[in-house]
Amino acid sequence: MNNLIDLHTHTIASGHAYSTLQENIKEAQNKGLKILGYSEHGPKMPGGPHIFHIANQRVIPRSIDGMIILKGCEANIIDYDGNMDISLGIANELDYMIASLHDVCIENGGIYNNTIAIMKAMENPNVIIIGHPGNPQFPIHEEEVVKRAKELDVLIEINNSSFGTSRPGSKEKCLNIAKLCMKHKVNIILGSDAHISYQIGDFSLAMCELKKIGFNEELIINNNYEKFLDFLRSKGKIKDIKI
Repeated sequence: MNNLIDLHTHTIASGHAYSTLQENIKEAQNKGLKILGYSEHGPKMPGGPHIFHIANQRVIPRSIDGMIILKGCEANIIDYDGNMDISLGIANELDYMIASLHDVCIENGGIYNNTIAIMKAMENPNVIIIGHPGNPQFPIHEEEVVKRAKELDVLIEINNSSFGTSRPGSKEKCLNIAKLCMKHKVNIILGSDAHISYQIGDFSLAMCELKKIGFNEELIINNNYEKFLDFLRSKGKIKDIKI
């Protein structure tokens, strides 16, 4: 697989990451990425950026040395109605939004409530990706989430860091979700969830496990940047990118 796109990345602005945006961009260029996404945590994350930081991404150049920069956010789902900590007005101006459950922003509500929270979040037209849904801290009805993602054309993230030191116990759930995505022909996106520049574009742990289950790489949207840009355009985004 060609590692062309990484949309789940963080900088020092998120409060618990260790690189600047410029350092992330340099590393992405070194690794030959075509598209780098900027997706700081939403403001409800302790230590996270002020909402003005999320809104002011218009100052970031669209292209740097030939690499496309996409402006996004990893929004925190803050209740079981799927509401997030990014207002609709600001979300409308972003290129994409990842919606995630984090235990510092919402309590585990049990399988039913967790599932409803994610499925409601998917109904927000700016939510392009569901972040690390295999998190064992938030058990869900996995097949229901995958089927709803297909209905709403939302990407399911297979998060590389979930196979490493983050969210222990995620592996089995992530792989079951991947199998369900194959069963229902739902596109996935690999995310590094980089919290330091060296992790940018690193999907090696996820890809190793996906190969073991014979995952259909045609369902991985990261490996074709034209296909991915067309997907974003179908969501009414990136009208200023001409490729």
